Amino acid sequence: MATISELLASSLAALKQVQQNGDCTVVKSSELSPTHLKRLLANHFLMPVIKGWYIVTDPRTETGDSTAWYASFWNFIRRYATERYGKEWCLSAEQSLAIYSGSTTVPRQVLIRSPKGSNNSLELLPPTSLFNLEAALPSRIDTDNPYRLNLYPLSEAIIAATPAIYRNDAMTMRTALSLIRDSSEILKILVDTGQTVRAGRVIGAFRNIGRKDIADEIAATMKRIGYDVREEDPFEQVIKVTVATSPYTTRLRLMWQQMRMEVLTDFTREKSNLSSSEYMERMEACYKLDAYHSLSIEGYRVTDELIQKVRSGAWTPDGEDADLRNALAARGYWQAFQQVKKSVAEILGGSNGATVIARDLATWHSEMFMPCVTAGIIKASDLVGYRSHQVYIRNSMHTPLNPEALRDAMTTLFELLSEEPDARVKAVLGHFVFTYIHPYMDGNGRVGRFLMNTMLASGGYDWVIIPVERCKEYMSALEQASVQGQIGPFTKFISSI
Repeated sequence: MATISELLASSLAALKQVQQNGDCTVVKSSELSPTHLKRLLANHFLMPVIKGWYIVTDPRTETGDSTAWYASFWNFIRRYATERYGKEWCLSAEQSLAIYSGSTTVPRQVLIRSPKGSNNSLELLPPTSLFNLEAALPSRIDTDNPYRLNLYPLSEAIIAATPAIYRNDAMTMRTALSLIRDSSEILKILVDTGQTVRAGRVIGAFRNIGRKDIADEIAATMKRIGYDVREEDPFEQVIKVTVATSPYTTRLRLMWQQMRMEVLTDFTREKSNLSSSEYMERMEACYKLDAYHSLSIEGYRVTDELIQKVRSGAWTPDGEDADLRNALAARGYWQAFQQVKKSVAEILGGSNGATVIARDLATWHSEMFMPCVTAGIIKASDLVGYRSHQVYIRNSMHTPLNPEALRDAMTTLFELLSEEPDARVKAVLGHFVFTYIHPYMDGNGRVGRFLMNTMLASGGYDWVIIPVERCKEYMSALEQASVQGQIGPFTKFISSI
């Protein structure tokens, strides 16, 4: 008779076969026998989403953890819509534009258009839902996007977008408009359909972002053909946008521009007025406390004794300090901290802070994980460059940028740091944008805090240690900035410490 372990192993083998034959994160009840399904649910390898649909989960995950759902979200939407409507569906124009423009936030509600739609709302895992709208499809469907979703074509989505999105999500609209190279695709649709009100709105939108050439060409062509078009600016503010090859570049620049004034208003911490030597002495003195809290925030269990052993060179990972994960993290943090001290000393000596960070940030990260190379856990080549796989942040509705976007995004961050005149903005937005991008497989939080403190040092502000006791407040503030675009809570949090 098979043991409980053997029975579970057989169910896991069945799940593996389903994953190999199709989607690796979403499972339909019809793909597994009732016995396997019941066993996998009981052992927390599957989580129910709606009747008959499940996502694959890690049984070690704590109850209430939303990470697996957010990581599987778009796969579920694509699979569910395709099963129900075949090829006859697409996301709304507004949500299509969000994806084109590089938005990585999981929406609370997804709107699916289909001629077969039922005009009903379907509750998914909290706080998300899906609305099945009975509506005509655009002239064609575009599936060339990171999630392989059915989207409006970019030009058609811009024309179809409602006036509200220009007010409620101006960043998405400005970014989407910046992706248009010329007026041809938009003009073809407007001329064929004669949508004069929408034409006026699109003309005004292009003129607002500084694309006078496209606005004038659309207006002149529509007039020449005989349409009476009245131009209307749908935005509430006039903000010029530089044409960029990557939507992430445009979105990050708009984000920085939108948030910086709020940082200047809300960051009220006084400067330290320390000399360079006094600053370096204080930085060294705070290492022990900094290491404890920064590593604890990331879930490591690090003791004062371990930190002191690492600092003094008495660390023996193969002997009594055999809790390897925590010990390697502590040693790596110490090595990275030494490199950060060198960077700070150079900045206090007169070097440009943004230039130093652009040069040294990869070294900080590399040193942080070099003990893992020494221990044979990872290869040295694993620390070269940015990550090559998608990562997710626990319980966050923000999905870090895809690997293909990282190089452009990080180049943009370094440019923004170089262009920004105020150290407070460099510190707060530098930390936020870096963790928003999440360029590495691990260590992003620690490196982000090093970046923040290095920029604070460049402006004469004290080193900030974020207490592990305020970890939830810290993470919540970052989540508000990432998902809702509200940098105020994060700025006030950093300023208050």
